[in-house]
Amino acid sequence: MANTPASNTATSSHALPSYLNPEHLGAWGIYLQQVDRVTPYLGSLSRWVETLKRPKRALIVDVPIELDNGTMAHFEGYRVQHNTSRGPGKGGVRFHQDVTLSEVMALSAWMSIKNAAVNLPFGGAKGGIRVDPKTLSRGELERLTRRYTSEIGIIIGPTKDIPAPDVNTNEQIMAWMMDTYSMNEGATASGVVTGKPVALGGSLGRREATGRGVYTVGQEAAQHIGLDIGQARIAVQGFGNVGGIAAKLFAQAGATVVAVQDHGGTVYKAAGLDVPALLHHVSAHGSVQGFEDGDTLPDAQFWGVDCDILIPAALEQQITAANAHLIQARMVIEGANGPTTPEADDILHERGILVVPDVIANAGGVTVSYFEWVQDFSSFFWSEDEINARLVRIMREAFAAIWQVADEHRVSLRTATFIVACTRILQARELRGLYP
Repeated sequence: MANTPASNTATSSHALPSYLNPEHLGAWGIYLQQVDRVTPYLGSLSRWVETLKRPKRALIVDVPIELDNGTMAHFEGYRVQHNTSRGPGKGGVRFHQDVTLSEVMALSAWMSIKNAAVNLPFGGAKGGIRVDPKTLSRGELERLTRRYTSEIGIIIGPTKDIPAPDVNTNEQIMAWMMDTYSMNEGATASGVVTGKPVALGGSLGRREATGRGVYTVGQEAAQHIGLDIGQARIAVQGFGNVGGIAAKLFAQAGATVVAVQDHGGTVYKAAGLDVPALLHHVSAHGSVQGFEDGDTLPDAQFWGVDCDILIPAALEQQITAANAHLIQARMVIEGANGPTTPEADDILHERGILVVPDVIANAGGVTVSYFEWVQDFSSFFWSEDEINARLVRIMREAFAAIWQVADEHRVSLRTATFIVACTRILQARELRGLYP
């Protein structure tokens, strides 16, 4: 399957704002390149393609809080709704010191693609605050979350835009967000966020869902390329709810996890790391650093580890033109959002390495978020076995459809995913028409 060259079709006669320009460095520029690659396959729907290149709504908010020492601090927050043609916005909220508007716009757009790729009735949205949450006390973190929720409350809601956990946010953050929104509305609105504690209307299986989705599509892709999961060697970047759960499931299936990298460093063991022990170590110490049953590697050497499957499950733009030639894996499964640049994508293809893109590989989380949203509306909750079975079925069906499109057009899985998703989004846009 070959990558398709960037489209040479003419751009709109109306110039893009500077922050939307594909020449703009950052995640948004990568997303725009991806849209350009898929445009030649959209047929008559390509007349609507500019819809995909402009967020529907972007909100920038000031988030002031009083710190524990009595001083005032101001943080910049964002909520971007990329597209709502197929349903309310859906996407996470991240608290990270490097959050930018460009990043949040790209993440919201990838949520549009992801939700359409697995055929969920959602559009794409994303949010974030530029803050290092590790520098805040629990009280400061709660005040930050509640103030941010109040500021974006004008555009979120169970039928408008439903946030969820992302980098450095969790069930507790979602509980504070739900409570704040509910207090402002004067009624409990459990469906305003997903990824909540089960006691507040959260779904069983949600915490493990993204990692389980990575494992599920990894199984499907491995069958297509003749790779026996039970004999596979795995390297994982990021060891939280995505990378950690995926590593555990692959190990349970007989695979050997040989390398793990996170913000604290890289550990390696050719005979295989003890995944449960490493998960326990990370839970106790905050990173893989100091894990004794493995060798410490320089971080740069992680990319050249001898493995069959590489799972980048940390942050975006990790696999670049500078390190793509080092990768030894037969397959890359993108657990993170946007971990591979377009240039690196091309290098991996030229080297015969299959890339299972983020917009299908890590869609397990939003799929179970959809289940949670449905359960909250009906006030009827499913068992974890039911949820996992529904998740696996949806992921397998979505992957099969995308593989078929990739074969039909002889394109990469990423381009095939964008063909499926963009077609669904733009069909909805065309059918709805423009108002007024």
